[in-house]
Amino acid sequence: MMCGAFAGFFVARPLSNSGFLDSHAVLGMAAILAVAIAVSTGISLLTERLAYRPFRRVQGLAPLICAIGVSFFLEQTFRGLFGSAVKAYPSPRWQADAYHFAGLTLPRIDVLVIGLALVFMAILYGIVQRTRMGTAMRAVSEDPEAAALMGIDVDKVVVFTFILGGAMAGIAGVFYAFLYKQVFFFMGFTPGIKAFGAAVLGGIGSIPGAMLGGFFLGLVESVGPALFLDGLGIPAPYQLRDLIAFTLLIMVLIFRPQGLLGERMAKKRA
Repeated sequence: MMCGAFAGFFVARPLSNSGFLDSHAVLGMAAILAVAIAVSTGISLLTERLAYRPFRRVQGLAPLICAIGVSFFLEQTFRGLFGSAVKAYPSPRWQADAYHFAGLTLPRIDVLVIGLALVFMAILYGIVQRTRMGTAMRAVSEDPEAAALMGIDVDKVVVFTFILGGAMAGIAGVFYAFLYKQVFFFMGFTPGIKAFGAAVLGGIGSIPGAMLGGFFLGLVESVGPALFLDGLGIPAPYQLRDLIAFTLLIMVLIFRPQGLLGERMAKKRA
């Protein structure tokens, strides 16, 4: 996500300075997304080939430790290349407009991000649920050995999954940067933790559940501090949104570990 946001930034800045992003908004956004997707997908493929593939059949915590190491490597690499200072993302004039509906003011960028997120989520769901490769992905996630015995090329499926994940991360990075107007080397850490929390809330393995978990987590973060803490007479600064959100996540893990839309795992009988 961070890599895609940086790639999009270095395309968006000259397009914004030249006025192209204002006069040709659709073409400009398409160019930014294309470069972000290409860079994040390429880095995702390199990560799979160099870091994850050697640990694919290793038992224990080695793959997890490898994942943590890769994340720090990417962060510090971009810090060394582009510095640790926060870079301001361009703000085209059309993003400052707003829609007015039933007494509500909806910024255009918010509507755009939510709308495109739903579109790409539908595309992702269609790929995973309605295509042969999606069927193979679900089979490999259930049992790689059984999938290989059925003639599925496990390596090909894993590579495709990294391509799909990298592309989606690049798109998310651009949307995030246009919404919050800044990029820096550590920007992917918190959204990564929140994405994991959303997946757990919605149910691991359920794409609609992950989307629902994300909306639910964001809603709780927005209104939770004022709703829960103000009612108790406790000051509710903005920083306490994470406390409310992750307390809710812990409660879900305790009382409904399969998530909101997840399926309860069958218990094996001796």
